Amino acid sequence: MRRILVTGATGQIGSELTPALRQRYGAEQVVAVGHRNMPTESLRSGGPYAACDARDNTALAEIVQKFNINTIYHLAALLSVAAEKDPQLAWDVNMNGLQNVLEIARSHGCGVFHPSSIAAFGPDTPPINTPQVTIQRPNTMYGISKVAAELLCDYYYTRYRVDTRGVRYPGLISHIALPGGGTTDYAVEIFYAALRKRKYTCPLKPDTRLDMMYMPDAIQAAMRIMEADSTKLLHRNAYNITAMSFSPMELAAAIKKKIPEFTINYEVDPIHQAIADSWPDNMNDSAARSQWGWASQYDLERMTSDMLARLAAKLTA
Repeated sequence: MRRILVTGATGQIGSELTPALRQRYGAEQVVAVGHRNMPTESLRSGGPYAACDARDNTALAEIVQKFNINTIYHLAALLSVAAEKDPQLAWDVNMNGLQNVLEIARSHGCGVFHPSSIAAFGPDTPPINTPQVTIQRPNTMYGISKVAAELLCDYYYTRYRVDTRGVRYPGLISHIALPGGGTTDYAVEIFYAALRKRKYTCPLKPDTRLDMMYMPDAIQAAMRIMEADSTKLLHRNAYNITAMSFSPMELAAAIKKKIPEFTINYEVDPIHQAIADSWPDNMNDSAARSQWGWASQYDLERMTSDMLARLAAKLTA
């Protein structure tokens, strides 16, 4: 039986992954761990919850032992833009937190899911159809920490046989989690602005194309790779996965089909733009599709329709 711990459970991915895991494996089998963000009532009442900083090795190990955990989804991290504002803190949180989790996993025989990111690539990476295995020379602290994390997870698998697995997420779009300091936050903010004000000011250039994914696909990927046959995973840390690639101009056009009066203008933020320019336009995820059956369900049109419908209901409520 899986006994699962989710760090960063109150964050962008964790706030949706935790309920999905509880639905699949049982509420009492999934322990949510948060740090600074307050948990929602549904997260706290839906199953076991503990407040803990992932950098606190002793406290985290006690939780793993108390609940007899055998699988850890380690999601606690500072995202790209937030990391550039405080790179020293980003390294501390992103790397020392992961080091703690891997050591605890080694001691307690746990499998570990740790997400990497499109940020693990850099300006020298082929931007079109980015290969699974290619040059990774990121120029942001977030990206550097993700490359280091991929290597560290690989090391713990080859050296200690810790069952580490991960995916390289593109930008993530959610109707539940609010933007949390990422470069692709615009793709969430734009929907709120469209519904509330019928206009949006974008921090990226109109033709800045980036890989994106709707959160339901991201959640399914995290669960599916951890359920996959370990013997078939040739690139376990971490697999390219993608669902759609679009620019702010194209996203605005998709929204305008549903809200004709919507308008967009552009006030380019140098930090956001520089980070976005260093990332690929779209990744090749054929390895994930062939080795563990990855398949996305949402394209731009379907995602846009669902986001607007769900956010409209949320804002009305």
